[in-house]
Amino acid sequence: MQSSFYTNFSSGLAAQEAQLGVFQQQISTGLTVQTPDQNPAAFQAATLANDQINALSANMTTQATIQTQLGSVNNVYQSVSTVFDNVQSVLEQVLNGTTNSQDLQSLATQVQAAQQQLVGLGNTAGANGTYLFGGSRGSIPPFQTGASGSIVYVGDGGQSQTAISPDTSVSTIANGDAFTSALSGNGFASVAASSGNTGTGVLLAQGVTNPNAAAAFQAGSAPITFSIANGANGLSYTASQSGSAIATGAVTAGSSIQISGLNFQINGTPAAGDSFTISPSRPQSSFALLQNIYSEMANIASTPAQAAQTRTALNDNLASLAQYQQSIVTAQAQNGVTLQAVNNAATSDSNQQTALQTTVQNAVGANTATAITQLDETSTAIQAAMKAFASVQSLDLFQYL
Repeated sequence: MQSSFYTNFSSGLAAQEAQLGVFQQQISTGLTVQTPDQNPAAFQAATLANDQINALSANMTTQATIQTQLGSVNNVYQSVSTVFDNVQSVLEQVLNGTTNSQDLQSLATQVQAAQQQLVGLGNTAGANGTYLFGGSRGSIPPFQTGASGSIVYVGDGGQSQTAISPDTSVSTIANGDAFTSALSGNGFASVAASSGNTGTGVLLAQGVTNPNAAAAFQAGSAPITFSIANGANGLSYTASQSGSAIATGAVTAGSSIQISGLNFQINGTPAAGDSFTISPSRPQSSFALLQNIYSEMANIASTPAQAAQTRTALNDNLASLAQYQQSIVTAQAQNGVTLQAVNNAATSDSNQQTALQTTVQNAVGANTATAITQLDETSTAIQAAMKAFASVQSLDLFQYL
């Protein structure tokens, strides 16, 4: 009987200690099932869910990298917009005609500084050390000083598509198009005054009257010569292209003139013999544009005729600057669309990951609070059993059983 008592007590104690170990393991790991044999169905469900969680974690790491990169690109675009807005303000001050020569030099210096700032922004490096606007050549500064002293783009238009979700890929790199590809003038035509002009006339491109005709002119290569001559009733103009007159009329200050789908206006007082060249708009580097603005401002001559020539150039530069302001806005919007797509994918993956974590918890997760309670209760029961066993063992009668 004594042997049977010992056996039963030992077996019960061993079972309780095993259960105690189970509870301790649940508390330390947070799991009720750790091996397939404990609960095959639950273990398989948790394994599949954990595989998906790991895949989502990898996606979210990629998404975070892209978000940082595109966020940096967006910040640069915002800074570039500020630079262009500042140059616009400078140009408008010069064109209002009230700036003295000393202030003019100061304003010209501001434009020169803006060009240097623009180069710095174009050569911004991202968090990973690569240059943001180099395309696939992100290891070198994309905007560099060429042999002639002009700023040249040495990056490329390469794209790098990265999957942000099973059915969506986005480009993770930018290039220099927003700094180099905007068209000169108003996007259709660029106006330049002849250096031999003796009058104070300024020819301005005002807008578009026929989009198809304007687009056809811009797509072509033949410029238009706008010539001023004496007519029977005063000054007249002739617009010629490829040796043929395409428009004629009287010259009246402030009046509108339609040529090749474009609207022009003459301000000031031109002289017979004066002429202007209207060229199809072509891509113009923003760095070259700012250099042109600086050069025009730094070398404004004192004669009224030369000042008018400069005003024609600066008005054309102001129109060109508007093209770059729009170019940056468009690039920033496109970058924003991509960034939003990445943000949406990251949010979706985060929600899926949370749902899968719940699946794992439901399948194999331990209720830590319950496990601690059960651990305490089992430990107390073991201590009580051992105490009771010791008491029974000390009885005199027990010795004879």
